[in-house]
Amino acid sequence: EIIKTVKLISPCFGGINLEDFSQPKCFHILDTLRKESKIPVWHDDQQGTAAVTLAGLINAFKVVGKNFKEARITLIGSGAANIACARVMLAFGVNPAKIILVDSKGTLHKGRTDIGPDYKEKLRFCQITNAEQRQGNIAEAMEGADAVVALAKPGPDVIKKEWVKKMGKDAIIFACANPIPEIYPWDAEEAGAQVIATGRSDFPNQVNNSLCFPAIFRGTLDVMATTITDEMCIASAVELAKCAEDKGLRKDYLLPTMNERDVFPRQAVAVGMKAIEQKVARVKMTKEQLFERASLMINRARQEVDVMMEKGLIPAYKE
Repeated sequence: EIIKTVKLISPCFGGINLEDFSQPKCFHILDTLRKESKIPVWHDDQQGTAAVTLAGLINAFKVVGKNFKEARITLIGSGAANIACARVMLAFGVNPAKIILVDSKGTLHKGRTDIGPDYKEKLRFCQITNAEQRQGNIAEAMEGADAVVALAKPGPDVIKKEWVKKMGKDAIIFACANPIPEIYPWDAEEAGAQVIATGRSDFPNQVNNSLCFPAIFRGTLDVMATTITDEMCIASAVELAKCAEDKGLRKDYLLPTMNERDVFPRQAVAVGMKAIEQKVARVKMTKEQLFERASLMINRARQEVDVMMEKGLIPAYKE
């Protein structure tokens, strides 16, 4: 019914955002609509999370001086967000053999017989990840890992300090559950983690969909793309990572913040150019034309909000 409804209303819209659909139906809904809809359909919990996580990891691995594409990566939680993260990582070129996913029953491996046929993505990752066929739970999956991406459940103590201590040298931890991360940053640092990110705005290195979602849609709409491909998401992530790198990477500065307004036109241009390259754009523009248009549209929207706050039509933003 959701697929049918989206297809019926799509002539009235430039794009559709799906929100808060659980797995496994979220994969079926998104994949079907990406194939059959004539306008871009996006699921922020999947693609938005995957794009901003990829951007953060690109820079985290630069900070610690390791090869991202050959790193050992453990994904804690195998819901929509982390499955999408794994899918985009593979599209980016990360070696699937060195990825281990963990769900509530343990690691994903070829011997798992408890996953139903509706969970096609999880079954696929059982076959192509975890070349060691490591079995167990979070502790076993984290041992020797270069990076952990946790999108599981609020902590603390979902990840324990003793598990962090058994990770690889200069370990990276993205503990992204809200409102309480799977492990507090100070506990992860005390246990030896070198780079730590969370989903919280009051901690360094916030990993938040809002850094990618508006810009990806802006670039998509500006070229009237028919879909949002994984490569368009990757283009956004790479440009977002570059925005932070241009200002100087540090272990406590992996990603820009929402207040760094220049990042959104830059991402929009990267997305629009990738759509043109992949021949999914109805409108072709130069890089300069795309930047001018994206900047105009984004700045106008921001100015409208500023004016409405000044006039008291909407509440003023407070830190």
